[in-house]
Amino acid sequence: MRPRENEQTGPLTAFLMADHRRLEKLLQSAVAHVDQIDRGAYEQFRAGLLRHIGMEEKILLPAAQRLRDGEPLLIASRLRLDHGALATLLIPTPTTAVIATIRGILEEHNILEEGPGGLYEICDKLAGSEAAQLLAKLQAAPEVTVPALRHSYGDEHRTPGTGESWL
Repeated sequence: MRPRENEQTGPLTAFLMADHRRLEKLLQSAVAHVDQIDRGAYEQFRAGLLRHIGMEEKILLPAAQRLRDGEPLLIASRLRLDHGALATLLIPTPTTAVIATIRGILEEHNILEEGPGGLYEICDKLAGSEAAQLLAKLQAAPEVTVPALRHSYGDEHRTPGTGESWL
């Protein structure tokens, strides 16, 4: 969900939404070919999404809580549940089902962050004069190095002949 036309966004919103768009393009690129997942694009998406989650968990949500005199945002617990689910889904070899689940979570999750009154808008308002400092911290967040997915991982955990995971 994007702000309405002519609606001005704050610096945190603009930066984090641009990162959402970058991640969406990587995921789209990973699944551009029917029945084949581009591992290189998927691994870039995977590392990028983990970095994005880290920015929110380690920088943005703690800053919002600090700026609210120690009171966490009401939405924080829901976002953290989504972040945990997404991180878990990035562990196995990607399948169309895994990617569909990731997309489903992100669709709702991004609305909570980008929508009117969402996390990003709230954080821009809370940050006020500290917005530039907070933005600099987000921009400086380190890249995430993730181990390459082994091609056979998913196959090793499937019930023979069914394609169903037994994990």
